[in-house]
Amino acid sequence: MSGVLIGFAIIGVVILIGYVVGRVGVLGEHAPKVMSRLVFFVLSPALLFTVLADADVHTLFSSMLAVSAIAAVLSCLLFAGIALLVFRRGVPETVIGSISAGYVNANNIGIPVAVYVLGNTAYSAPVILLQLLVLAPISLTILDISTSGSVSIGRVLMQPIRNPLIIASALGVVVSVTELEIPMAVMEPFRIVGAAAVPLVLIAFGMSLHGDRLLAPGSDRRGIVAASAIKLAVMPVIAWVFGRFVFGLDQEHLFAVVVLAGLPTAQNVFVFAQRYERGVSLARDTVLITTVGSVPVLVAVAALLA
Repeated sequence: MSGVLIGFAIIGVVILIGYVVGRVGVLGEHAPKVMSRLVFFVLSPALLFTVLADADVHTLFSSMLAVSAIAAVLSCLLFAGIALLVFRRGVPETVIGSISAGYVNANNIGIPVAVYVLGNTAYSAPVILLQLLVLAPISLTILDISTSGSVSIGRVLMQPIRNPLIIASALGVVVSVTELEIPMAVMEPFRIVGAAAVPLVLIAFGMSLHGDRLLAPGSDRRGIVAASAIKLAVMPVIAWVFGRFVFGLDQEHLFAVVVLAGLPTAQNVFVFAQRYERGVSLARDTVLITTVGSVPVLVAVAALLA
């Protein structure tokens, strides 16, 4: 139980540092965009490559992966249906809202939670694999097409192999599956660079909070509330139902998969929104609300299932 609180306390302090940096203005007005591009194109790819390369292939491809996939897809589709049929949102905003509802923070928060709560960092690897090799390519392709105003078969086919996050994740999986031994001198630079991704994402997120009020007018309040509710309340229940009654997971793995489903929305969603300049307030506010709201959710999951 204390591990959940410790993990979130650490993350909260780093976000607070980012807020102070943004308020003081020490890095200038263009810093958030520059930091976002640095994370997207350099730091996160290095981190994902090393995490997936070190993961056990038997953990990557397991029933936990199937349960996580079902919970994520159903959560995304639920929000998409609400956004398109009820809220009448555009495609880019619907995509950002959908992944806000189903794309969990398996890196920045998931890894600390896996260490302090689950006792095994490998538990977060299947979720990272699912998100970076399935959800991210689909979401980024739709965002690319819907914001560029044109549809090209070649552009659609090239999107996955032009995205550094997807390329790095695929390479990491190849290393894990083939059990390729990479010399430490080769891997260490990637580990050093990747280690900067988590704090820089959290600092950039904290900087983005300065000057913007939570659920401010014009920030798509209905979308934010819907995405947050699905993420915090619906997704963990879906994971529990399928893990318990469909896949028959044992208590340890059931607890792990529900905890992972209860993680907050990933900061990567905010990075995607900034990258395409659509649904930024929706992503930012959902990340903040679910980051705070996931604390009591995870505490309740630990009390019921641990």
